[in-house]
Amino acid sequence: MILYFLRHGLAGDRGEWTGDDFERPLTEEGKKRMAREAATLVKMSLDLDMILTSPLVRAYQTAEIVAQHMNRTDKLVQDERLSPGFGSNQLAKILKTFPEAQALMLVGHEPDFSQVIGDLIGGGRLTCKKGSLACVELTGRSLHGDLVWLIPASVLVL
Repeated sequence: MILYFLRHGLAGDRGEWTGDDFERPLTEEGKKRMAREAATLVKMSLDLDMILTSPLVRAYQTAEIVAQHMNRTDKLVQDERLSPGFGSNQLAKILKTFPEAQALMLVGHEPDFSQVIGDLIGGGRLTCKKGSLACVELTGRSLHGDLVWLIPASVLVL
């Protein structure tokens, strides 16, 4: 089982945003960068069974851009379990929801993704910066695996 953890793209500054944080969108630059990143993801030929996204606007916009570029909009699903506060318990439930899946892309937030990835690989500290993509190969359907790679957005937008 392969899990791809994609952190949402560049969003409006939290300190300057006056609305509900749930509604904080990607910036125009964030949308452009994510489209370039999605083009790179297409070239990587990721064979995704599903793209699951946090329902927060910035994460959904990120996932939607990726799904459109990959011609996988039919595989795009909002999942409340990927909202801020996502952890290993929610991941276990997601894996049970998709028992036949071989590759899932999860689109969400920090610090949740870094913590979950660290837990999956048996410890270690890493940071999923905005727009970065991590690949973790699980041992079977367990919550144990190996970090295959972590690619920063700056490499993916080339």
